[in-house]
Amino acid sequence: MIKKMTINTIKQSKNTTPLVMMTAYDALFANLFQESADIILIGDSLNMSFAGKSDTLSTSLEQMIYHTNAVCNGAPHTFTICDMPFGTYTCKTTALRHAVRIFQETPADAVKIEGGSDKADIIQHLVNNGIAVCGHIGLLPQSVRGEGGYMVKGKDDTAKAQLLHDAQTVEAAGAFCMVIEGVKADVATHIAHHVSIPVIGIGAGNGVDGQVLVFSDMLGLFEAFTPKFVKQYLQGATLVKEALAQYRTEVIAKTFPDKTHTY
Repeated sequence: MIKKMTINTIKQSKNTTPLVMMTAYDALFANLFQESADIILIGDSLNMSFAGKSDTLSTSLEQMIYHTNAVCNGAPHTFTICDMPFGTYTCKTTALRHAVRIFQETPADAVKIEGGSDKADIIQHLVNNGIAVCGHIGLLPQSVRGEGGYMVKGKDDTAKAQLLHDAQTVEAAGAFCMVIEGVKADVATHIAHHVSIPVIGIGAGNGVDGQVLVFSDMLGLFEAFTPKFVKQYLQGATLVKEALAQYRTEVIAKTFPDKTHTY
């Protein structure tokens, strides 16, 4: 049996073995991932990967609860984090109400909130009420419309100082780890060295305490585009299409099902 990580063992991984985080949205893939992933993130990226939307903003709390339950069914011995979707943590009261729903209606181990110093009071309020929180700083997908696109962060000294302030404030608020996305590698490394909780990167270089990727990107299943920071470990879309083409050929030729696959 896989030994499930806890908040404490995740914290203790700082400066030791890098953490491996992957997204998953259903029981089937979660079950496949649990041998390799220390943490599974049920990301609101499902709105793009599964629903075909252009961003994550229309993801609902009900969607997140549904997919979190599915993932936890498939990987019951893996630490799971549920993204809190856009609009569900606009203030402390709203955030706590929605986070409590996630904890009551799913076995999720933690929630993730996008934002730095501006969300510190909300993070602290959740932590004080028994909700484990993973932070998320840098490029914030839920702010894509407000910022006019996906912008790499940490390009100048002012931005670097703000990111460090965000990271330290998120840590002080009680987050047990944080994701840092779309940040210049040297800046992300600097931040990881100046906080005591694990910093998990995506598009932030390898000087941090772990990595996370969207599984459909890393497995080559998403064909619309491939971000610069994504390495494809499998040509998944090609393999699936080849298998389906063979299936179609055999059905039309009536070579499937043959005697082996017939009662």
